[in-house]
Amino acid sequence: MAEMPQPPNVGAHLRTVAMPCDANASGDIFGGWTLSQMDLAGGTFAAAHSSRRVVTSRIQEVEFLRPVKVGDDVSVFCSLRDEGRTSLTVALEVWARERTGPEMHKVTEGCFTYVAVDDQGTPQPIGS
Repeated sequence: MAEMPQPPNVGAHLRTVAMPCDANASGDIFGGWTLSQMDLAGGTFAAAHSSRRVVTSRIQEVEFLRPVKVGDDVSVFCSLRDEGRTSLTVALEVWARERTGPEMHKVTEGCFTYVAVDDQGTPQPIGS
């Protein structure tokens, strides 16, 4: 039997519960809600890594693999994919677990790019 995929072996950078107000008429969570959770987690990860304020500059390679349902326990995992002079690209995986179930399954994955900025929004070097 094929081995079941497992979530990353790190703590989630964001964990929340999908609520009815975030769902469409069929009970599936809106993709935009999932994207916003990814951006919250990725932005927090990028800010901590760069020690700077960051802004989202690009969302790429997003793939919705399975629907998220109302009541699912949703976790977003982040890892650094690339670092430039002023920007970071963060790989994100979203995993969901039915509220009463033991198994998690990957529902969305993608990459977001963040730019480190000063208080005026001017790009700043990372690590300075």
